[in-house]
Amino acid sequence: MTEELFRQDAYLKSCEATVTAIDGAGIALDRTVFYPVGGGQPADTGTLTTGDGGTIPIVDTRKDKASGAQLHLAEDDGHGLTVGDTVTAAIDWERRYRFMRMHTCMHLLLSVIDGDVTGGQIGDGKGRVDFNLPDTKLDKEAIDAALNRLIEADHPTEARWITDAELAAQPELIRTMSVKPPTGAGTVRLMEIAGVDLQPCGGTHVARTGEIGAIRVGKIENKGRQNRRVNLVFAD
Repeated sequence: MTEELFRQDAYLKSCEATVTAIDGAGIALDRTVFYPVGGGQPADTGTLTTGDGGTIPIVDTRKDKASGAQLHLAEDDGHGLTVGDTVTAAIDWERRYRFMRMHTCMHLLLSVIDGDVTGGQIGDGKGRVDFNLPDTKLDKEAIDAALNRLIEADHPTEARWITDAELAAQPELIRTMSVKPPTGAGTVRLMEIAGVDLQPCGGTHVARTGEIGAIRVGKIENKGRQNRRVNLVFAD
Protein backbone atom coordinates (compact mmCIF):
# COMPACT_ATOMS: atom_id res chain seq x y z
CA MET A 1 0.00 0.00 0.00
CA THR A 2 1.09 3.56 -0.67
CA GLU A 3 0.31 6.14 2.02
CA GLU A 4 -1.71 8.80 0.18
CA LEU A 5 -0.71 12.06 1.86
CA PHE A 6 -2.92 14.15 -0.44
CA ARG A 7 -6.04 12.59 1.11
CA GLN A 8 -5.36 14.47 4.34
CA ASP A 9 -3.66 17.59 2.94
CA ALA A 10 -4.19 18.52 -0.71
CA TYR A 11 -1.77 21.45 -0.31
CA LEU A 12 1.31 19.26 0.22
CA LYS A 13 3.63 19.87 -2.71
CA SER A 14 6.39 17.37 -1.91
CA CYS A 15 7.44 14.59 0.45
CA GLU A 16 10.33 12.28 1.21
CA ALA A 17 9.63 8.67 0.19
CA THR A 18 11.25 5.27 -0.23
CA VAL A 19 11.05 3.17 -3.38
CA THR A 20 9.19 -0.07 -2.57
CA ALA A 21 8.90 -1.66 -6.04
CA ILE A 22 9.96 -1.14 -9.65
CA ASP A 23 7.95 -2.24 -12.69
CA GLY A 24 9.81 -0.94 -15.74
CA ALA A 25 9.02 2.77 -15.92
CA GLY A 26 6.64 2.42 -12.95
CA ILE A 27 8.02 3.39 -9.54
CA ALA A 28 6.10 2.50 -6.37
CA LEU A 29 6.72 4.55 -3.21
CA ASP A 30 5.81 3.97 0.41
CA ARG A 31 4.14 7.42 0.55
CA THR A 32 3.25 10.07 -1.99
CA VAL A 33 1.73 13.48 -2.71
CA PHE A 34 0.87 12.41 -6.29
CA TYR A 35 -2.85 11.95 -7.05
CA PRO A 36 -3.47 8.92 -9.35
CA VAL A 37 -5.89 9.29 -12.25
CA GLY A 38 -9.47 8.52 -11.23
CA GLY A 39 -12.88 9.95 -10.45
CA GLY A 40 -12.68 12.31 -13.41
CA GLN A 41 -9.51 13.99 -12.07
CA PRO A 42 -6.29 13.67 -14.11
CA ALA A 43 -3.16 12.20 -12.56
CA ASP A 44 -0.51 14.46 -11.11
CA THR A 45 2.78 14.93 -12.91
CA GLY A 46 6.02 16.17 -11.42
CA THR A 47 9.46 14.87 -10.46
CA LEU A 48 11.32 12.43 -8.25
CA THR A 49 14.67 13.80 -7.05
CA THR A 50 17.33 11.31 -6.02
CA GLY A 51 19.83 11.63 -3.19
CA ASP A 52 22.59 12.67 -5.58
CA GLY A 53 20.44 15.45 -7.08
CA GLY A 54 19.27 13.64 -10.18
CA THR A 55 15.76 14.44 -11.41
CA ILE A 56 13.32 11.92 -12.87
CA PRO A 57 10.28 13.44 -14.65
CA ILE A 58 6.99 11.72 -13.73
CA VAL A 59 4.48 11.87 -16.59
CA ASP A 60 1.58 9.88 -15.09
CA THR A 61 0.42 8.26 -11.84
CA ARG A 62 -1.68 5.11 -11.66
CA LYS A 63 -3.02 3.04 -8.77
CA ASP A 64 -2.65 -0.73 -8.83
CA LYS A 65 -6.01 -1.95 -7.54
CA ALA A 66 -4.68 -5.34 -6.51
CA SER A 67 -1.82 -4.12 -4.32
CA GLY A 68 -2.99 -0.61 -3.43
CA ALA A 69 0.40 0.74 -4.53
CA GLN A 70 0.69 3.79 -6.73
CA LEU A 71 2.95 3.63 -9.75
CA HIS A 72 4.72 6.88 -10.61
CA LEU A 73 5.43 6.51 -14.32
CA ALA A 74 8.74 7.87 -15.55
CA GLU A 75 9.33 8.78 -19.18
CA ASP A 76 11.14 5.44 -19.68
CA ASP A 77 12.67 2.59 -17.68
CA GLY A 78 16.15 4.15 -17.66
CA HIS A 79 15.52 6.06 -14.44
CA GLY A 80 18.16 4.08 -12.52
CA LEU A 81 16.23 3.69 -9.27
CA THR A 82 16.26 0.53 -7.19
CA VAL A 83 14.12 -0.70 -4.29
CA GLY A 84 15.16 1.01 -1.06
CA ASP A 85 16.29 4.26 -2.66
CA THR A 86 15.10 7.47 -1.01
CA VAL A 87 13.64 10.21 -3.22
CA THR A 88 11.86 13.54 -2.92
CA ALA A 89 8.50 13.38 -4.72
CA ALA A 90 7.25 16.77 -5.92
CA ILE A 91 4.13 17.50 -7.95
CA ASP A 92 3.61 20.16 -10.61
CA TRP A 93 1.82 22.34 -8.10
CA GLU A 94 0.38 25.02 -10.39
CA ARG A 95 -1.25 22.34 -12.56
CA ARG A 96 -2.60 20.46 -9.52
CA TYR A 97 -3.99 23.67 -7.99
CA ARG A 98 -5.95 24.37 -11.17
CA PHE A 99 -7.43 20.88 -10.88
CA MET A 100 -8.33 21.53 -7.23
CA ARG A 101 -10.08 24.79 -8.07
CA MET A 102 -12.07 23.22 -10.90
CA HIS A 103 -12.97 20.09 -8.90
CA THR A 104 -14.47 22.18 -6.10
CA CYS A 105 -16.33 24.29 -8.66
CA MET A 106 -17.86 21.15 -10.15
CA HIS A 107 -19.20 20.23 -6.71
CA LEU A 108 -20.77 23.69 -6.54
CA LEU A 109 -22.38 23.03 -9.91
CA LEU A 110 -24.01 19.90 -8.50
CA SER A 111 -25.61 22.06 -5.80
CA VAL A 112 -26.98 24.46 -8.44
CA ILE A 113 -28.41 21.85 -10.85
CA ASP A 114 -30.81 19.27 -9.43
CA GLY A 115 -30.16 16.12 -11.40
CA ASP A 116 -28.31 12.82 -11.28
CA VAL A 117 -24.75 12.96 -12.60
CA THR A 118 -23.90 10.61 -15.47
CA GLY A 119 -20.29 11.68 -15.96
CA GLY A 120 -17.69 14.35 -15.45
CA GLN A 121 -14.14 15.27 -16.33
CA ILE A 122 -11.67 17.83 -14.97
CA GLY A 123 -9.32 19.48 -17.45
CA ASP A 124 -6.57 22.05 -17.16
CA GLY A 125 -8.54 25.27 -16.77
CA LYS A 126 -11.84 23.65 -17.65
CA GLY A 127 -14.28 20.96 -16.62
CA ARG A 128 -17.56 19.35 -17.59
CA VAL A 129 -20.42 17.58 -15.84
CA ASP A 130 -23.10 15.47 -17.52
CA PHE A 131 -26.57 15.36 -15.97
CA ASN A 132 -29.55 13.09 -16.47
CA LEU A 133 -32.17 15.76 -17.16
CA PRO A 134 -35.02 14.63 -19.41
CA ASP A 135 -37.21 17.47 -20.70
CA THR A 136 -35.26 20.11 -18.76
CA LYS A 137 -34.03 23.37 -20.23
CA LEU A 138 -31.02 24.85 -18.43
CA ASP A 139 -30.57 28.61 -18.08
CA LYS A 140 -26.88 29.27 -18.79
CA GLU A 141 -26.88 32.81 -17.39
CA ALA A 142 -28.68 31.79 -14.19
CA ILE A 143 -26.24 28.91 -13.59
CA ASP A 144 -23.29 31.24 -14.21
CA ALA A 145 -24.60 33.81 -11.73
CA ALA A 146 -25.40 31.20 -9.06
CA LEU A 147 -21.94 29.60 -9.30
CA ASN A 148 -20.11 32.90 -9.01
CA ARG A 149 -22.23 33.90 -5.99
CA LEU A 150 -21.23 30.69 -4.23
CA ILE A 151 -17.59 31.28 -5.11
CA GLU A 152 -17.64 34.86 -3.84
CA ALA A 153 -19.32 33.74 -0.60
CA ASP A 154 -16.04 31.95 0.21
CA HIS A 155 -17.58 28.87 1.81
CA PRO A 156 -15.10 26.62 3.68
CA THR A 157 -14.62 23.02 2.56
CA GLU A 158 -13.78 20.02 4.70
CA ALA A 159 -13.07 16.33 4.16
CA ARG A 160 -14.43 13.83 6.68
CA TRP A 161 -15.01 10.10 6.84
CA ILE A 162 -18.08 7.94 7.46
CA THR A 163 -18.49 4.19 7.63
CA ASP A 164 -19.75 2.06 4.77
CA ALA A 165 -22.88 1.39 6.83
CA GLU A 166 -23.53 5.11 7.33
CA LEU A 167 -23.24 5.69 3.59
CA ALA A 168 -25.60 2.81 2.85
CA ALA A 169 -28.14 4.42 5.19
CA GLN A 170 -27.87 7.74 3.28
CA PRO A 171 -28.04 6.82 -0.43
CA GLU A 172 -29.05 10.41 -1.27
CA LEU A 173 -25.42 11.43 -0.71
CA ILE A 174 -24.42 9.64 -3.91
CA ARG A 175 -25.00 11.90 -6.91
CA THR A 176 -23.08 9.97 -9.56
CA MET A 177 -24.83 7.30 -11.59
CA SER A 178 -21.73 6.17 -13.52
CA VAL A 179 -19.14 5.97 -10.71
CA LYS A 180 -19.90 4.63 -7.26
CA PRO A 181 -17.76 5.58 -4.26
CA PRO A 182 -15.33 2.84 -3.20
CA THR A 183 -16.62 0.77 -0.31
CA GLY A 184 -15.35 -2.35 1.39
CA ALA A 185 -12.46 -0.74 3.28
CA GLY A 186 -14.78 0.23 6.13
CA THR A 187 -14.85 4.00 5.60
CA VAL A 188 -15.71 6.42 2.82
CA ARG A 189 -14.38 9.97 2.42
CA LEU A 190 -16.93 12.79 2.17
CA MET A 191 -16.23 16.27 0.85
CA GLU A 192 -18.37 18.97 2.43
CA ILE A 193 -18.81 22.55 1.26
CA ALA A 194 -20.35 24.07 4.37
CA GLY A 195 -24.04 24.73 3.88
CA VAL A 196 -23.85 23.97 0.16
CA ASP A 197 -22.90 20.40 -0.77
CA LEU A 198 -21.98 17.06 0.78
CA GLN A 199 -21.03 13.94 -1.18
CA PRO A 200 -18.48 11.11 -1.35
CA CYS A 201 -15.28 12.16 -3.13
CA GLY A 202 -11.65 11.04 -3.09
CA GLY A 203 -10.28 13.94 -5.13
CA THR A 204 -8.35 17.07 -4.17
CA HIS A 205 -10.09 20.35 -3.35
CA VAL A 206 -9.37 23.92 -2.31
CA ALA A 207 -9.94 24.96 1.31
CA ARG A 208 -12.43 27.72 0.48
CA THR A 209 -14.63 28.39 -2.54
CA GLY A 210 -13.15 31.89 -2.92
CA GLU A 211 -9.94 30.25 -4.14
CA ILE A 212 -11.73 29.03 -7.28
CA GLY A 213 -11.83 32.50 -8.83
CA ALA A 214 -14.37 33.70 -11.37
CA ILE A 215 -15.95 30.97 -13.48
CA ARG A 216 -17.73 31.13 -16.81
CA VAL A 217 -20.32 28.59 -17.95
CA GLY A 218 -19.46 27.55 -21.50
CA LYS A 219 -21.61 25.52 -23.85
CA ILE A 220 -24.54 23.51 -22.56
CA GLU A 221 -24.82 20.53 -24.88
CA ASN A 222 -27.40 17.84 -25.52
CA LYS A 223 -25.58 14.51 -25.46
CA GLY A 224 -28.57 12.27 -25.92
CA ARG A 225 -32.29 12.29 -25.20
CA GLN A 226 -31.78 12.87 -21.47
CA ASN A 227 -28.11 13.85 -21.11
CA ARG A 228 -27.13 17.52 -20.68
CA ARG A 229 -23.44 18.47 -20.57
CA VAL A 230 -22.47 21.67 -18.78
CA ASN A 231 -18.99 22.99 -19.60
CA LEU A 232 -17.07 25.25 -17.21
CA VAL A 233 -13.97 27.41 -17.78
CA PHE A 234 -12.01 29.80 -15.63
CA ALA A 235 -12.95 33.35 -16.52
CA ASP A 236 -9.27 34.35 -16.63
